[in-house]
Amino acid sequence: MAQDKPDTSEAQDIEGRPGYKKLANGIILGPDGKPCRTCNDVASLFAMSGKLPKKRAQPTATATATAETTPTLPADCPPDVEALGRSSWTLLHSITATYPINPSPQLQAETKSFLSTFGKLYPCWVCAEDFQKWMQKNTPRVSNRSEFGEWMCEAHNAVNEKLGKQTFDCKRWEERWRTGWKDGRCDF
Repeated sequence: MAQDKPDTSEAQDIEGRPGYKKLANGIILGPDGKPCRTCNDVASLFAMSGKLPKKRAQPTATATATAETTPTLPADCPPDVEALGRSSWTLLHSITATYPINPSPQLQAETKSFLSTFGKLYPCWVCAEDFQKWMQKNTPRVSNRSEFGEWMCEAHNAVNEKLGKQTFDCKRWEERWRTGWKDGRCDF
């Protein structure tokens, strides 16, 4: 999506983020004065620009109303904050699902280091700062797979709560991310 510079006359500087501004409508602008893709969702960006995405294939009869009305970009476009979040949580939960039952002390230290680095490098800086703050209060529990999976589920639920989304029953994290549902729908 080509991005013209929006009117920034009423934009507020974001403390601790030189060059970043927040518009009255909540859109975050990067130092270049353009909307930050990894800080905003596609629907908000389309609403701000007044443009609608180009129509693609007609939705099927089984498509939900949400899918029909939520603007999306083609898969080969840079991700918005929601696509980035979905992909990141898939990666993180998949890491916990394949984590050893009895990891070595070295792997435990490397995992904590990875999570710390991930929290610093995450492209959505607001999300990154929230994750770092959450980890300061909730030290990563990486002594075994079960503990790590529950910790990751708790981290994800903290984000879901903040976003007003439904939380997940962390007792079922292995079914969701490692073994597949007991009803067999994930079997092959």
